[in-house]
Amino acid sequence: MTVTGNGAADAPILDPAGLRRYREDFEEDGFTVVRGLFGADEIDRLCDEFSALQAAGPVPGHFQPRASAGPGADPLQVWPRVMHPHEINDLAREVLLDARLRTVLEVLLGEEVLAAQSMFYFKPPGARGQALHQDNFYLRVEPGTCVAAWVACDVIDRENGGLEVVPGTHRMDLFCPELADSDVSFAREYVPPPPGLEPVPVDMRPGDVLFFNGSVVHGSEPNRSEDRFRRSFIGHYVGRSAERIGEFYRTLTMSGARVVLPESEGAGPCGTEFAPQGPH
Repeated sequence: MTVTGNGAADAPILDPAGLRRYREDFEEDGFTVVRGLFGADEIDRLCDEFSALQAAGPVPGHFQPRASAGPGADPLQVWPRVMHPHEINDLAREVLLDARLRTVLEVLLGEEVLAAQSMFYFKPPGARGQALHQDNFYLRVEPGTCVAAWVACDVIDRENGGLEVVPGTHRMDLFCPELADSDVSFAREYVPPPPGLEPVPVDMRPGDVLFFNGSVVHGSEPNRSEDRFRRSFIGHYVGRSAERIGEFYRTLTMSGARVVLPESEGAGPCGTEFAPQGPH
């Protein structure tokens, strides 16, 4: 099964009936897709902003590209993901705290939400993917879990390394990861699909948003296209009832006010090309 859209019929429905359908899907499968939540002009502006950031060079602690990877080198050296861009870019902060995301997230979580992290992936042609994993393995939200809002900035499919999710794993505990294959994954952790369950590819178009539970096993294959990037903006969120979170994550209300939560144990960055923050 592949989760796909069908154009105009997938315009976002944020009235009570539409939101109820998204929540039902989320509760049943652990994820839901809101098609066209952001407009094409908004996505173009977001991509332009990150292209300018990449051209400007490194931002210590957030974005650490190399000027040239050289022939045959890892393209992620030139186009690494941007960590916490909302702390260095006003537009990224606007997207992370967007009222439309807030509307959906509060329905899915059933309470006020806090923003915990933002990321932007360029994922150029030839880039490795990220092996199947669970986000709350890194965030360690207690009690409860996190929710991701994964905003597509390109046409995204299996060829250019689109996301895959394993429905039903939101009902399961965190798994102890195995070591991932470094030839296809930039992150070290790998969670095999539980017996009887399989990853489902989620095809997306620019402006679509995939929301998924922090326990959902998900990941992506390498970008095997010749000339297509797979850009995406990701926000991670927690419910206001959360009492602890990893040190790496700095929570905000959706109005932008800082909320300090005590540190949970065993947390780290979402993926491990960055050194863990603090004693883990």
